[in-house]
Amino acid sequence: MAIRRSGKKMSINYNNISIAGAGAWGTAIAEVMSRKGHPINLWAKERTVVNSINSNRVNELFLANVKLSEQIIAFNNIEQITQCDLLFLVSPAQHTRAVLKEISKTLEETTPIILCSKGIEISSLKLMSQIAEEILPKNPILILSGPSFAIDVVNNKPTAVTLACKNLDIGRSIADSINIQTFRPYLSDDIIGAQIGGATKNVIAIAAGVVDGQKLGDSARAATIARGFSEINRLAIALGGKEETLTGLSGMGDLLLTCNSVTSRNYSLGIKLGMGQSVEEATNGLSTIAEGMYTAKAINKLADIHNVDMPITSAVNNLIENKISLKKIIQGLLNRPIKEEK
Repeated sequence: MAIRRSGKKMSINYNNISIAGAGAWGTAIAEVMSRKGHPINLWAKERTVVNSINSNRVNELFLANVKLSEQIIAFNNIEQITQCDLLFLVSPAQHTRAVLKEISKTLEETTPIILCSKGIEISSLKLMSQIAEEILPKNPILILSGPSFAIDVVNNKPTAVTLACKNLDIGRSIADSINIQTFRPYLSDDIIGAQIGGATKNVIAIAAGVVDGQKLGDSARAATIARGFSEINRLAIALGGKEETLTGLSGMGDLLLTCNSVTSRNYSLGIKLGMGQSVEEATNGLSTIAEGMYTAKAINKLADIHNVDMPITSAVNNLIENKISLKKIIQGLLNRPIKEEK
């Protein structure tokens, strides 16, 4: 870690970077960070992934056919990556608590942690930042969210994301350290809004996919996205987020991307469900998780607790839990009472 002084301001260069989680997104982040010219330590739970990256420079399981930088070194023991200046945590949302507990054993309390998972813990209904603050109360916590497919990022396609942090001075130093020409972070101090946008859009993407699977038309999909955005906005504000955050990259930007491309796991899952497949059939053989199918349950409970009207989210949860038939779910949404748009 290097420190720069410019006038009265002090800026930190975070050069020793580690990534915990070597799925598609974690591997993509590792590749982007390697382009800063520094070695990157990448932890994978799967030994086969570690061997594939170190031996062949490819993550065959999660990001096949993408040649990775020689700067990336993969490890199977998480303790080998915690001696770092900056840690990206990219584990699935429902496993984040367990990984944080392992990290907490050896991570310095001054090391910032960037949380990259988009979800809500089902058992506690907590955001990823709340779990991190519970386990590692002294470490600076940041949120990375926004419209960013792993395959676009590793192929050097221009990508802009939100980097949310309570302390904008820390956020600014980290943004400077991870920024490259094709990967641009925009700063925010709204860690709540950034997380709700990233988590809830996965649920709305499933709904948009169902619309396409049912061949209900582009107009219906556009309406689903627009009304879904209203649901995201209402929940974020109820939990203390800011409306302007949701109109940005980690809200509307991420929602538009996820609801309009089969590259999205959640949108693709929705298409299969809309075509009549069961959840088991639709997820059979998938190597990666469609977070929205888990997040739907947590968000549905949060909506009830905070008295937030979220009919699309509720419909997705009912479909995934097989509580109501798809035909009745669609009829229920179409027959809702006429009300003022807001």
